[in-house]
Amino acid sequence: MSARPRPSRRLFLGMAATTPLALTGALTLGAGTAHAADSAYVMCYFTESPGGDGTDYGLHLAVSTDSLNWIPLNQNNPVVTPTAGALGLRDPFILRKRDGTFVVLATDLKGTDWSYVSQYVHVWNSTDLRTFTGYHRLRLHDMNTHSWAPEAFWDAGRGQYALIYSAVNGSGHNVIMVNHTSDFLTASAPQVFFDPGYDVIDGNMAVGVGGVNYLYFKKNQTLVGARSTSLDPGSFTEFGTGVAQGGTEAPTVVRSLTSNTWYLWGDTYTPNGVFYAWQSSNLSAGTWTALDQRSYTQPLNSKHCGIATITTAEYDNLLARWGAPAWNRLKSYNFPARYLRHANNVGRIDPYPFDPYADSQWKLVPGLADSAGVSFQSVNYPTRYLRHYNYQLQLDAGDGTSTFAADATFYRTAGLADAGWSSFRSYNNPTRYLRHANYVLRIDPVATATERQDATFRVGH
Repeated sequence: MSARPRPSRRLFLGMAATTPLALTGALTLGAGTAHAADSAYVMCYFTESPGGDGTDYGLHLAVSTDSLNWIPLNQNNPVVTPTAGALGLRDPFILRKRDGTFVVLATDLKGTDWSYVSQYVHVWNSTDLRTFTGYHRLRLHDMNTHSWAPEAFWDAGRGQYALIYSAVNGSGHNVIMVNHTSDFLTASAPQVFFDPGYDVIDGNMAVGVGGVNYLYFKKNQTLVGARSTSLDPGSFTEFGTGVAQGGTEAPTVVRSLTSNTWYLWGDTYTPNGVFYAWQSSNLSAGTWTALDQRSYTQPLNSKHCGIATITTAEYDNLLARWGAPAWNRLKSYNFPARYLRHANNVGRIDPYPFDPYADSQWKLVPGLADSAGVSFQSVNYPTRYLRHYNYQLQLDAGDGTSTFAADATFYRTAGLADAGWSSFRSYNNPTRYLRHANYVLRIDPVATATERQDATFRVGH
């Protein structure tokens, strides 16, 4: 049975001024001093799972070469955790500063107590995202409210960084505030950056795109854009068509490093914790096209992400320092919202997220009957393997017999529906492939286009 979803912060809109909400990271173009060309991406996030076992309010990192499919670092455990304030974070953001180093900002909040008041945000410095130094909290205002989801960008006209966040000011609703800073140790007095007259949260910036600055934010349950030719407080005007997939928040905009494509990530809270993505080739058009979920995979249990670009060396060094997961998840090709899992010892594909999330984690180990093949070892029941019995897949403990070993061994091949994905042919029934039927896993002969799609999976994390 799934746990009851955590309530969204958005359910608390319009309540007292002590009620918190959120705001995300920014993309700043052309703001760094000389460093090697960026060729990869890093994502920061925190984690929440339906049952709570995968929930952690520390700083999590993942890396990607395409900004769409991600490798969680440190086994999806936090790389650093706040030691002051609420002793936890939400809504982290990474900015590469003009000297080439990084600053990490985050909301001072652990858990889902939306009434928690903090005038502070968490701050870390890092030269490489492998070590974090100078941890402190930066005070932004003296109001009896929150300082949610900070992000920063370089304001060349002022010669300082602008740090934006959401707070309930004297208007009685959430607005986006801004402070300016040169060192993230002290900051100027706060100003209202954006207040269209209704509650707005989760601001995310793309600065200097064709001479225009873009602000994306959450309005009601929708991600909406505003724009301005300056970075002056009060200068942004809403434009374009909003996007949503259920209740949607936490916009994060990132530009492809290999094409003129922009991606807009959004985090839903119906159900909680599912990321969706849209794309555009022209921000000024104000329209977005939903991406097929086959195209992207969020890190396990991730919430409210920020994305920054990094170099190949930084990508390699992050993997060397923190390591890639020792487990995989398998996404269905024709039902890409669903992942391969076991439930009551039956192999299935079910919609992400589900409880317990570890049911979807597998170690693809050398085949028990042939090391050239693979066997699926359960992470949360490591003595058990996925094997077929009467052509249906179930999770069983290895009994040491050759029959069990053969039933639990598969040959990984190019995907039958997409060669960039994977299919798995049975070792002892070589005319049959692992596939789903009515969401239950089986081994069957595969002949039709639908059956080929049923038998195709993306092996990721």
